[in-house]
Amino acid sequence: MMQKLSILWIACCCSILISAQNAKKNALVFTDAAALKLMGQAFPLKSYHRIDTGLHRNFSAGIKNLLTHSAGLTISFKTNSPRIAAKWCVGSDKPSGNNMAAIASKGLDLYIKKEGKWQFAGVGRPKGVCNEFELVKDMEPGEKECLLYLPLYDAIKSLSIGVEEGYNLSSGSDPFAARRVVIYGSSITQGASASRPGMAYPARLSRAMGIQFINLGLSGSGKMEKEVADMVASIDAEAFIMDCFANPSPEQIAARTAYMVKAIRAKHPQAPIIMIQSVVRERGNFDLVSRAYVKSQNDNALKVYQSLLKEGVSNLHLIPGDQLLGGDHEGTTDGTHPNDIGFDRMLQVIQPALIPILK
Repeated sequence: MMQKLSILWIACCCSILISAQNAKKNALVFTDAAALKLMGQAFPLKSYHRIDTGLHRNFSAGIKNLLTHSAGLTISFKTNSPRIAAKWCVGSDKPSGNNMAAIASKGLDLYIKKEGKWQFAGVGRPKGVCNEFELVKDMEPGEKECLLYLPLYDAIKSLSIGVEEGYNLSSGSDPFAARRVVIYGSSITQGASASRPGMAYPARLSRAMGIQFINLGLSGSGKMEKEVADMVASIDAEAFIMDCFANPSPEQIAARTAYMVKAIRAKHPQAPIIMIQSVVRERGNFDLVSRAYVKSQNDNALKVYQSLLKEGVSNLHLIPGDQLLGGDHEGTTDGTHPNDIGFDRMLQVIQPALIPILK
């Protein structure tokens, strides 16, 4: 009888000890991400917006709204916690677009450096306007360098990072700070239709090349308006990529491209300027009107490029769009916007072209 009681007492003690350990494991301490390193903005801001649109009153309401989206913005931090969580609120309760994953539109995407390379670690799945989600758990001991990519198609109103009680969380450095390149463009630049924020091609270029590619994709609105061209030209960067030719009409391309190129060149006499023609939209495989429209866009981009070269504009480059999505017609979500396969194929064309230009 005494032996049975002893065994029962030991079992109860073990149960209490395990419960206490689990309770300790489950305790999370959250830190406002404003205390950590925010990367990817063209100009430093206290918000999670890409541009302070209050300084640009002539921007349309649509462009102003898109610039509140946190596409391309990243939080850099370090922690030795075996578990990382996040709390965040977005600006809208509108559902994600019908060609976008909710994680990409309104969620979070965590990368951790492993063996010298940035590696996917986990996502924050959104369920509403305000969310809490465990990004990764049960990690091995030791300090880790982390990058948290913010939503592509919504604004961040608040964000905090959670680690287990008793572990450290501190601001990280910007691993891409030495070099900055601006990418001004369309919804494809902004990230449609990547599966998660870190898969948008400017983010992938940054991890691959060690350069901060500043994402100024304006979904459906990258049309080279004079006010926007002047803003882009005012950014301190070593190179400028114009990946906007999917948005303007052929006539707008003919009328506006030269102004934007010259505005950038006036502010940055030596900076490379790279024009990327529109992707050849897969819906044009059967839609003859769409096929002809994209051809006119790209034809006019090429004509303006050739004209600018004849005028003596130096360090101007053109990346053709005909091979950006490959040739098997499997690279888009909806016939226009790349899926992850499509973005990978874009990288296979764009990155080798950039390497000699950016030296």
